[in-house]
Amino acid sequence: MIAQNLHHVQARIADACGKARRPSDAVTLLAVSKTFGPEAVQEAYAAGQTRFGENYIQEAVQKITALRHLPLQWHCIGPIQSNKTRVVAEHFDWVHTVDRLKIAQRLSEQRPPHLPALQVCIQVNVDGGATKSGVAPQDALVLAQQVAALPGLRLRGVMSIPEPATDFIAACAVFAMARGLFDALNAHGLGLDTLSMGMSADLEAAVHEGSTMVRVGSAIFGGRG
Repeated sequence: MIAQNLHHVQARIADACGKARRPSDAVTLLAVSKTFGPEAVQEAYAAGQTRFGENYIQEAVQKITALRHLPLQWHCIGPIQSNKTRVVAEHFDWVHTVDRLKIAQRLSEQRPPHLPALQVCIQVNVDGGATKSGVAPQDALVLAQQVAALPGLRLRGVMSIPEPATDFIAACAVFAMARGLFDALNAHGLGLDTLSMGMSADLEAAVHEGSTMVRVGSAIFGGRG
């Protein structure tokens, strides 16, 4: 079932890219495997998926350790408390949720020197959602410049999780705000290449507005209990 779902999501992405007149390989699929065990990840890997996103750090570390024999790329897409930065720095390849300098500094200091630079995105609260994490858009440039200067980290882009939209047009409008911010940061010479936005319910709108990485969980693995 996971393989079938995965192929369906890949077809949705390809169709969305076609409608947006973007190359079919312009968008990377991140399979969000939170609350699902190593067996589900292995099943997705057998179907060709190698990039996985995790929200819960301790759960993720158990899976990363159990599946260390597989060539997988692990993305932290959940909030990070200060007391969890070391384990994130030691185990993950990417972090999408840097929303303040303190977290970035700790990740920089705690990244093991034998590992490649930790790839990071700053999380921006583009629509001001009261329940969403992220730096305010007006503060994004300063944070991005600060993060880009830290050793052991490589700033790749922007991540956004806007509030659910009522329809495709409304979703596009919010995602366009994130794309505008992404472009504005690049206008300051930051060289960003990753716009992480879009999930199971709204990936088409995200792709339409320029997303380069969509984070899809339930459409691949099914509902969570």
